[in-house]
Amino acid sequence: MDAAERERLIDRYRDGVRAVHDAIVDITDDDLDRTPSDGGWTARMVLHHLADSEMTSAIRLRRLLVEDAADIAAYDEEEFARRLRYDLRDVGPALKAFEAARGTSAQLLSLLDSDDWSRTGSHPEHGSYSVEDWLRIYAAHAHDHADQIRRASAP
Repeated sequence: MDAAERERLIDRYRDGVRAVHDAIVDITDDDLDRTPSDGGWTARMVLHHLADSEMTSAIRLRRLLVEDAADIAAYDEEEFARRLRYDLRDVGPALKAFEAARGTSAQLLSLLDSDDWSRTGSHPEHGSYSVEDWLRIYAAHAHDHADQIRRASAP
């Protein structure tokens, strides 16, 4: 990945908070809890997933940067949704957690040097997992879920 692509992905990563806010700007409680036609997660559940995923991704990034050959743990998203009661919780704290975790990681991304970008670890589902892989995944993550929120909350 060259420096220009990195900057483009970092900008997209930073823009993820705006994308999520745009997706929920006029959303009601009924919209949050509408079951999408495909039977997937409600918008409320997606917002809680975003918070948990962002906190997890923040730790993943830090472990990649600090630990040599970091082991990056996977987690069961469906079990998180069920056991952490995504369907019942207020989304306000989840949005704050998402924004805070993303904000602190965005700060780090702007400070990384070439040695930092070359660091790798391993992930049980993806194998070799680098800081650049992390950026590719999470630059798209919030935007993808903002689209999912729009679909799920549409009447």
